[in-house]
Amino acid sequence: MGRIPDDKIQEVRDRTDIVEVVSGYLPLKRSGANHLGLCPFHQEKTPSFNVNAARQIFHCFGCGVGGNVFTFLMRMDGISFPDAVKRLAEKAGVEVVEDASSPEDLKRRALREQLFQINHAACDFYHHILMNGTEGSPGRRYLRRRGYAGQTVQAFQVGFAPEEWERLARHLDSQGFQSEAVLQTGLCRHGKQGRGHYDLFRNRLLFPIHDAQGRCIAFGGRVLDDSLPKYINSPESPIYHKSETLYGLYQAKDAMRQLGQVFVVEGYFDVLALNRAGFANSVATCGTALTNDHARLLKRFADKVSLVFDEDDAGQKATYRAMDALLPAGLSVEVVRLPAGADPDALLQRQEEATLQDCLDNARPVLEVFMEEQLEAFGPTVEGRVKAADEVLSRLRKLPNELERSLYVKTLAERTGLDEALLLDKTSGRSRPVNVRPSGLRPGHSDVPPSRQRTAVERAQTFLLGMMLQEPTVRQIVRDEGLEKAFPGRFHAEVAEQILSSEHADGSLPDDLVSPALSENAQALLARLMLDQTISWAENQEQLIKDCLQTIRDEELRRRYRDLPDLIRAAEEDSDWVTHAALLREYQGIKKGFER
Repeated sequence: MGRIPDDKIQEVRDRTDIVEVVSGYLPLKRSGANHLGLCPFHQEKTPSFNVNAARQIFHCFGCGVGGNVFTFLMRMDGISFPDAVKRLAEKAGVEVVEDASSPEDLKRRALREQLFQINHAACDFYHHILMNGTEGSPGRRYLRRRGYAGQTVQAFQVGFAPEEWERLARHLDSQGFQSEAVLQTGLCRHGKQGRGHYDLFRNRLLFPIHDAQGRCIAFGGRVLDDSLPKYINSPESPIYHKSETLYGLYQAKDAMRQLGQVFVVEGYFDVLALNRAGFANSVATCGTALTNDHARLLKRFADKVSLVFDEDDAGQKATYRAMDALLPAGLSVEVVRLPAGADPDALLQRQEEATLQDCLDNARPVLEVFMEEQLEAFGPTVEGRVKAADEVLSRLRKLPNELERSLYVKTLAERTGLDEALLLDKTSGRSRPVNVRPSGLRPGHSDVPPSRQRTAVERAQTFLLGMMLQEPTVRQIVRDEGLEKAFPGRFHAEVAEQILSSEHADGSLPDDLVSPALSENAQALLARLMLDQTISWAENQEQLIKDCLQTIRDEELRRRYRDLPDLIRAAEEDSDWVTHAALLREYQGIKKGFER
């Protein structure tokens, strides 16, 4: 894919009013220099979503999301940055010509576009047959028997493939689509012995699978009786990858974004059933386990994932495989336990809405469930408790939130009788240090919990960034100090570098500091700082800057002091006595400094 030139991106941004764009998704009300509204990315009753027309940025002071107009569109519609630029360029009347692409890139893009068009034509074809064609009557009867009316069927564009070998193949040929491209979608296959192409789906109810932008990329087909295979799916293609696709995401993403939660189920009909029952925030995998790519996709629209899988061995294994993919993404994951042999579709067909709601209300964190089942499976013996603890710890290591990890470790220690500190060390893969506990330090140094120290350092870095936005002199102080020393935090350093690199020769800063080149977290931090009017100067500006920098230096020194014992032991084990002596001198020097 070609690259959109920077000057075109800037022209699109200059011609776009972020307030107008955001207003197309939610109502905004002017409040001083900003516009306020209810955040579309989390539930709230009091508006905390700010849009600034002058700077062309947005930030929610409730959930922390922020960025520019491109970021907003990417989040709302689940599209890529180039697609966001092109969409806004079309509205603004800006012609976007991408930098020259190679012939291979152009050919690949043309093929992808044709595959989208073929799947769209097939989706319309099958849906029309189901809704209006005489051949679709078996499908209509089947859906009515299962309680599905037109509204749900239309929302998901459900279709029906008649029992003919070449019906779709002839239709697509009449539409002028190239046969080789049709074959790449998997909708049709090569005939044998000189016969023409034949349809993959015959006499099946069809569930179109869409990407996050609503483009049809594949199909799932279900038989109307008990014959096997019950389901067949489109093969993977240049536009369809099962490990990156979730059925129903396009229909669910707005509800997911509003509620901050998603129900992940096992089948197409489960998605339809929950949607019909009012749970529009429901998706399913496409015949594969949840992957890391699925987790990243879900994270764009929700923070909480509720797994609603079958109550059998396969369902339990799927739950724990999903846990392994979802937890590292920072998602909150819970398990919904259904009655044995039931799924959402079956419960709702039996009009057991109250039972389903009770199951949803009693969902439990997946790690709690996993811990209980491992302890039960391995038994109460010492060996069993150790094995169970190892299994649980292997999952706890996947948690990016240190506080959450420590709370689970505390529970595990209580349940197994194992030492909490030892378990906590094992979650980070470290052995517990021996005889290296620092002693004799004044309060305010090693006695301060690391979490509080980090919070103080983050506050200092954030305040320093705010001052950098206001004063050129502060930016020069940071340059003199050195970016790495002043900002050990990754996102803080990213924002600081953006500020310094964007400064004009006269010491001023541009309004469009929030760049798509920044990471998502850095964009949000910068947008918040640019909109936050609460940063004010103390009487002694110079002393305030010194205090911030000293707080950061002190924490880096503490971090080095905590790391040195392990480094000393490693040098000793390697018989590297020169390094050992240097590290020991450094350790003693820092300790003396703390004691003064």
